[in-house]
Amino acid sequence: MQEINSLKNTERSLNYLDEIKDKDFLFTCVIATTETSCIPGITGAGATPELTKYTPALDTELVVCGKPLSMSEIPQTVVEGSSTPTPAVITRAVVELLDIPFLVVDAGAEIKPKIPYIELNDKPGKDIRTGKAVDKPRSIYEKGKILGKFLSKITEYLIIGESTPAGTTTALGVLTALGYNASFKVSASLPENPHGLKRKVVMEGLKNANIEPGNIDDPFDAVKAVGDPMIPAVAGICAGFKNYITLAGGTQMPAVCALLKEVENFNFSKLAIATTVFVVKDESSDILNIVEQIGDIPVYYVDPHFEKSNHEGLKRYMEGHVKEGVGAGGAMFAAVLKGITTDELRKEIEKVCTVVF
Repeated sequence: MQEINSLKNTERSLNYLDEIKDKDFLFTCVIATTETSCIPGITGAGATPELTKYTPALDTELVVCGKPLSMSEIPQTVVEGSSTPTPAVITRAVVELLDIPFLVVDAGAEIKPKIPYIELNDKPGKDIRTGKAVDKPRSIYEKGKILGKFLSKITEYLIIGESTPAGTTTALGVLTALGYNASFKVSASLPENPHGLKRKVVMEGLKNANIEPGNIDDPFDAVKAVGDPMIPAVAGICAGFKNYITLAGGTQMPAVCALLKEVENFNFSKLAIATTVFVVKDESSDILNIVEQIGDIPVYYVDPHFEKSNHEGLKRYMEGHVKEGVGAGGAMFAAVLKGITTDELRKEIEKVCTVVF
């Protein structure tokens, strides 16, 4: 497991790896959309703002079937005419290499994937500028908790990814509302992180919801005002699950952890975050600082060395495009745990890109 890196090499992070390395696992991807992703310039998780509504469906269809079903196009980040493939190609490569079960959970995606999925909530989120982003977040959480309890009976180890366009903005909203200092620390799918736009959108939503950051009685009000449906869904699954969990994602996942801490006073001893090197090495964000404000949660990352790739789209990850999504970091983490080298992994990712692009 030498290719798994830890942001803090503590006894806690080493013990977690020892405890999970021999366990079989279930990979879950929670999907959601919000009107926030249609704000121009806030996300690159789609060729156009309107197409971001299709991204979670297309991502999960690609992972499960090897091709999109809801549209003919593969989700890509397009900047100045150059396109970068969705991180779903990374997760697809791992699913193929390890032949692992992949469960899709709908927390509120506007476009539903044309594959089997579990529904926790069918309503997408609204524009967080309204201060009324998510209907009934507590209900989504409680349904997630039921699912988590069920999954505890069929697996000892759960990896949870997400596909939620503009998810770093809504994560910033929830973290800010709960009193955490996350401004200018969340990442972005674009090379130029639109921090100013994200903060402006979040503060407008908090103002319209009459919420003073850090002064909130019910933590679900943070999600209700400026969050997205994925956050309470994943938090609920974690709360119900009784075994080991890896949250497979970037700076959205600390928002899940923050909600868990506020709602459950959650014990993080069996939970970690796994992401990509592209999030960790991003100078415009700081996932470790956000996590340290919440608790002692190990953060791991894997570097697929896309600088060695023959695929031009994958090389653009090195320039700050995309970075993470669809559980890509956690998928690579799982592959390395099972003995796959990053060279083998990269070749499989290139093979997926050759087939679908």
